Amino acid sequence: MNTGWREELDAALPSLKEVQFRIEEVLAGGAVSIAATSRCAVSLATLPAVAKHHPSACIVWFDSHGDLNPPEASTTGYLGGLAFAGPLGLWDSGLGAGLSLDQVVLVGQRDLDPYELNLIAKHGIPHIKPGVDLAIELRTAIAGRSVYAHLDCDVLEPGIVPTDYEHEGGLSLDDLRVCCKVIAEHHFVGIEIAEFQNSWKADGPPVSPSALLDAMEPVLTIGPN
Repeated sequence: MNTGWREELDAALPSLKEVQFRIEEVLAGGAVSIAATSRCAVSLATLPAVAKHHPSACIVWFDSHGDLNPPEASTTGYLGGLAFAGPLGLWDSGLGAGLSLDQVVLVGQRDLDPYELNLIAKHGIPHIKPGVDLAIELRTAIAGRSVYAHLDCDVLEPGIVPTDYEHEGGLSLDDLRVCCKVIAEHHFVGIEIAEFQNSWKADGPPVSPSALLDAMEPVLTIGPN
C-alpha cells in the first residue's frame, strides 16, 4: 500500500487506534505485551502506550532499517519508515508520542538514510551490529532499564524467515536468542513482531514461525510483572 504516508495513515488510523486501546489495556493491567503487529507502522500506536505506562523503558529496535525519518526527510514516502519517529516526537502522527531519543537502542540496522545516520551520530544513539560482542553491547546499552522490544523480521539474515524486505548481513537466529537472553535479564515490558510473511511466495505453502519463536523463547516465557 505504498500510496504515500498520508494516505496510508488515514486508511489505517481507525485500526491503529483500536490496537493502541488494546495495548493500553494490557499494560495498565501489569501484563507483558506480546503482539504480532504485521507492519512496522503499527508502532505508531503501540509505542506511545508503552511510553505512557513505562516512561523510563528503553526501546530495543531490531530492524534492518531505523524507521526514524519524519515525513519531510523520507526518501520513499512509506509510512513504515516513519514508524519510530512518530512516538519519538519527530513528527505528529495523531497517535501521540512520549519517547525520547535517549531511550532508543538500535540493533541490526544496515539500511539507514542520511537523516537517520545524522540523528544517530548527533544524539549518540546506540547502534549494535551483529558480532561477537553483541550481548555485551546490548547489555551495556540497556543499562539496567526496563525493555520493550520491536522485532522487524528483516533484521534477520535473508532466507531465515519470509519477509518483504531483505538485506544481507543480518542477525542469525542464534544472535536473536542471545539478544533475548540479555533482554530477559531486565524488567521486560513486551515485544511486538512485525513483517513476518506467512509464505515465501504468493500462494505458496504456509511457513511455520516455530524457529523464530524458539529463538525468542527467553522473553516469551516471562510471566506477568
